[in-house]
Amino acid sequence: MATPNYGFEKRQKELAKKRKKEDKLKAKSDRKSGLLSEDGAEIDGEAGDADTAAPGAVDSSTPAA
Repeated sequence: MATPNYGFEKRQKELAKKRKKEDKLKAKSDRKSGLLSEDGAEIDGEAGDADTAAPGAVDSSTPAA
């Protein structure tokens, strides 16, 4: 049976921790600059416009015929 590679596992944990920390800092700076609201949802019109939706996507704001 192969022996566990503890060095690899430790490195993976360190990388995951570093990535998580960077994500938190990025989210914090985004909130500070006003790109995102406090709950993490994007502010109106920033990136989720209905006009830029996929051509085949169903628009729930228009009634079905």
